[in-house]
Amino acid sequence: MIEWQILSIKYDSEGEKTMIKCIASDMDGTLLNAYQKITEENKAAILKAQAQGVEFVVATGRSYQEAMFVLEEAGLKCPVISVNGAEVRNVDGEVVVANPIAKALAKEAATLLREQGIYFEVYTNKGTFTDNEDKGITAIIDIFSSANPEAPMEMIVEGAKERFKQGLVHVVDNYESLFDDDEHQIYKFLAFSMDAEKQTAGRRALEGIAGLAISSSGFLNIEVTSEDAQKGVALERFVRERGIEMSETMAIGDNENDLSMLNRAGRAVAMGNASFEIQMECDVVTATNDESGVAQAILEVL
Repeated sequence: MIEWQILSIKYDSEGEKTMIKCIASDMDGTLLNAYQKITEENKAAILKAQAQGVEFVVATGRSYQEAMFVLEEAGLKCPVISVNGAEVRNVDGEVVVANPIAKALAKEAATLLREQGIYFEVYTNKGTFTDNEDKGITAIIDIFSSANPEAPMEMIVEGAKERFKQGLVHVVDNYESLFDDDEHQIYKFLAFSMDAEKQTAGRRALEGIAGLAISSSGFLNIEVTSEDAQKGVALERFVRERGIEMSETMAIGDNENDLSMLNRAGRAVAMGNASFEIQMECDVVTATNDESGVAQAILEVL
């Protein structure tokens, strides 16, 4: 039997239960199961919410292309807050907001990561780039295994390799052209090191650069974006433009890079597979991602 716990229910000043008008969900470890799929239960709950006029938006650290690969496979259409809020697209795929890292800050962060000996990928408005495919696969294995610790490693490795098979990540000799031309906007660095001490040192150094937001989506990674490119900041703007209050918004997530939206939402839902620290920051703990916890959280408020 699936066990989940309602920790609290939000009420307005008159004691009435707040109506949820927008639902924002993370992807890895949240909307997606260990097979990197959206379950039929999750899909049905999303469609039910949309049919009742509730706005559903994905808020993910993935690029738009990687997010859409899964959404299209499931037959779902919705707005997407991608790359932790660096880019927001409407339901038709049009970019409505972009929050890139200033080129000077991007070069400074890249130099720091190189000096620390930390591998990193570059997410841009033109796609995701790596200068080392093997390390790129290892970095995504870290994200997938962090979100799905009980999943077979063979399945996780195959899922990580799928990014390259589907052309979702581009291999380049170096990143200099991305930093120097005007066509590429730098959205995010996904940095990774199997050396925990090196990773910690790198994170501390990055946190010293003003104008950057530092978070994580795995055991051994660092996500670097503009301070304006955070899920919570992007979500708050998204709902405000639709005449919705954050008090009328539910956010669902499982990791550190979800905290900025979980802390702002009127109803914050942690996945059952989230760490104890994340669960303690939320109002509700639902089932795990393999138990369609997103569906349970949605149906609870409809």
